[in-house]
Amino acid sequence: MSINDIVIIGAGGLGREVLFELRELNLHNRNYNILGFIDDNKSEGSIIHGLPVLGSTNYLLNYKEDISAVICVGNPQARHSIYKKVSKNTKIKFPNIIADDFRCSDFVKMGKGNVVCFSCIATVDIEIGDFVILSNGTKIGHDSKVGNFVTLYPSVNVSGNVNVGDYSELGVGASIIQNKSIGTGVVVGAGAVVINDIPKNCTAVGVPARVIKEI
Repeated sequence: MSINDIVIIGAGGLGREVLFELRELNLHNRNYNILGFIDDNKSEGSIIHGLPVLGSTNYLLNYKEDISAVICVGNPQARHSIYKKVSKNTKIKFPNIIADDFRCSDFVKMGKGNVVCFSCIATVDIEIGDFVILSNGTKIGHDSKVGNFVTLYPSVNVSGNVNVGDYSELGVGASIIQNKSIGTGVVVGAGAVVINDIPKNCTAVGVPARVIKEI
């Protein structure tokens, strides 16, 4: 089996968690050769959990060999900005990093660059876009769609027939009941319960969730 060189973009908490996940995957013969971290805000040469910070995102722009990268930045817009910058180097690939205990059917479609953390479930007839983060314990029900650059924080519950728009963030423990739509660029607060559609570009919090401001 070939060994895949990979770097982790973002050396914060999520990046360190994904490092843990990659090391767990290697225990099951996934054979990722983890080179280190890329971070615009860390000193080159710093050591984090035994791996070096290789440099800023400019390091990848000048990389001459085939390499994989996983973008570990929670903010959707920041994640997209990083992707737009580093993807100018066509040598960089963006695989899906999926924990071994992810439970899903054969009827789940997924794009590229996604991170699926431990103990997540996606059932049937679900579409997940590109560069989505499903944090630990996320659950997605049947016939739901999750757009591009969406972040679902730990223990989010998405019921059936839910649509989550691009660049949205669902906070820790948020729940969306069935047949609801979350617009583009929405922030749903931690612990919120969404029982009505949420329009685009706003923040909604509470039980039930109510819009408190436009973004």
